Amino acid sequence: MNEVPDDLRYEKNHEWIRMTDNIAVVGITDFAQEELHEIVYVELTEINREIRKGDELAVIESVKARSEIYAPVSGKIININHTLIENDVPARPELINEDPYGSGWLVEIELSELGELQELLSPGEYAKFIEH
Repeated sequence: MNEVPDDLRYEKNHEWIRMTDNIAVVGITDFAQEELHEIVYVELTEINREIRKGDELAVIESVKARSEIYAPVSGKIININHTLIENDVPARPELINEDPYGSGWLVEIELSELGELQELLSPGEYAKFIEH
């Protein structure tokens, strides 16, 4: 059974959003990480980039597939999860598998179109969507 936290909104492409004021933390769902299987590499967009809903945010590679992750909302990238990508320390892309709703988050977006939140799925709607 896939975890679908009640405090998030969801996109049919299997991204989640956690809102705090007008800041959205974005990641991929438990369902998506399970489908990808063992994640071995993550490439994230750059900070300060203006994005529109549907723009590519990240590329995630697993032992099974390469998947593009798209922005569920429009706005400005204000932070990325540096722990997932290579920096001065070894990258930890497996955090997406281990904790998709916590330490496996991808980016933070300062929303420019608050109305887009209404287009996202509720937890109940998303749970029904992934059952099919």
